[in-house]
Amino acid sequence: MQLHISPSLRNVTVLPGKGVREFIKAKVASRRVSFRMLFCSLLFFTLLLWFVFVLSTVDTIDGDNSKCSTIACLGKRIGPRILGRRIESNVPEVIYQILDEPVSKDELQGKTGIPQTLQEFMAEMKKSRSDAKTFALRLREMVVRLGQRARTAKIQEYFYRHVASSSIPKQLHCLALKLANEHCNNAAARLQLPSAELVPVLVDNSYFHFVLASDNVLAASVVATSLVKNALGPEKFVLHIITDRKTYSPMQAWFSLHPLAPAIIEVKALHQFDWLSKGKVPVLEAMEKDQRVRSQFRGGSSAIVANNTEQPRVIAAKLQALSPKYNSLMNHIRIHLPELFPSLNKVVFLDDDIVIQTDLSPLWDIDMNGKVNGAVETCRGEDTFVMSKRLKSYLNFSHPLIAKNFDPNECAWAYGMNIFDLEAWRKANISLTYYHWLEQNLKSDISLWQLGTLPPGLIAFHGHVHVIDPFWHKLGLGYQDKTTLADAEKAGVIHFNGRAKPWLDTAFPQLRPLWAKYIDFSDKFIKDCHIRAS
Repeated sequence: MQLHISPSLRNVTVLPGKGVREFIKAKVASRRVSFRMLFCSLLFFTLLLWFVFVLSTVDTIDGDNSKCSTIACLGKRIGPRILGRRIESNVPEVIYQILDEPVSKDELQGKTGIPQTLQEFMAEMKKSRSDAKTFALRLREMVVRLGQRARTAKIQEYFYRHVASSSIPKQLHCLALKLANEHCNNAAARLQLPSAELVPVLVDNSYFHFVLASDNVLAASVVATSLVKNALGPEKFVLHIITDRKTYSPMQAWFSLHPLAPAIIEVKALHQFDWLSKGKVPVLEAMEKDQRVRSQFRGGSSAIVANNTEQPRVIAAKLQALSPKYNSLMNHIRIHLPELFPSLNKVVFLDDDIVIQTDLSPLWDIDMNGKVNGAVETCRGEDTFVMSKRLKSYLNFSHPLIAKNFDPNECAWAYGMNIFDLEAWRKANISLTYYHWLEQNLKSDISLWQLGTLPPGLIAFHGHVHVIDPFWHKLGLGYQDKTTLADAEKAGVIHFNGRAKPWLDTAFPQLRPLWAKYIDFSDKFIKDCHIRAS
């Protein structure tokens, strides 16, 4: 064995020699122990202990406690433990005690002189030369006050976004009014859609049928334009637009004056469907009850914002639950697709906050394997923020009724671009399941889930979903701005789900052009209502 020690005591090298070789070659069964082997063993362990001691103390010898070499730092961490020494903290215990003490919400009420920034705090500490206890008290006051201010600012941001997303921009209101006026005064704006000779196509299953439910004329125009412009065979495309009574005239006027031939466009109002206007419709009753329960138990946006105990994200979710769209028939109408289109076998349902960037006719070639709903899963993908949604993201698994029937880690799926096999739907009890769970949620004071039609949809279509490629539906462009323009352009359909709708000032500026490119800003109605690209 050869032993080499560096002059700085930082490196010790043990080289194998004859003694080590003999030690390795020693036979276990040998009755006689070699003195040379015993001496080498004792020397090796002695040098090992001495080596650990040097590692744990070498930086103290160097006199620099702020820096240490890799080996020496390892010694500082491992050496004391091997030698049985406890590592002492340099932070006084009183600081931990002060910072661990709970702070009441009224403790800092009316108190002045609390530092507002780190620079102010450091200047005060250097000037006063305070002890550890005073240091900890002032630090806690500053951090708590800044936390309160940050919470208030975050809640205000959520509230302003809620107001912005719930309101109708004056430009869109202007557009609806001008189109309604045009509908009254211009016969060309009152054309039958589609024309009489094309009416049979509306029930012809050899065509590709798309359904769009919307009360937003501008948004509907973007969906329709992007659908037709990116179609390889638009003459086989039929777009059924469903709207409410107040929007019917503006919607008909727009598509009468802006035809998208050779595609076929149908505009129809809900009141024109006989089955919806006769008798009791479960979804209408559920919406009325839902509205009463929400107003009773939530107290409106003012009560939500005034809550001082809940986290900002919880307050944001409750504000979003008050959004008018969650209590809109346009949002619930998709559960009635088999009744709305009794002659059709398959449709693709589109939300009005999407943009189509590719030909959608290949969706009819997808084998649904007997499933009802073709949808993109939302728990797998590169965007971990958007594509991380499971059933526990939408349903309340602390409620025994939910916990008993569903798996919290099961992958969720998305509304917005869905293939619906209406033949398979009519054979299943999906609509009845949907109504049943709506009723259960109302009986539970809206404790099974908080907002939207997706949670009851996840339940109603449970076991009836066929997963399709994520290319067909890219989500999240309306609630987070991490999506790059290049990534969004690669998707077949992009979805501005969230509060930052592309027709609002809250839209993310780098993503809005993907939507605005399908608007003709030289159009008379668009110019008169001052609708601009940005």
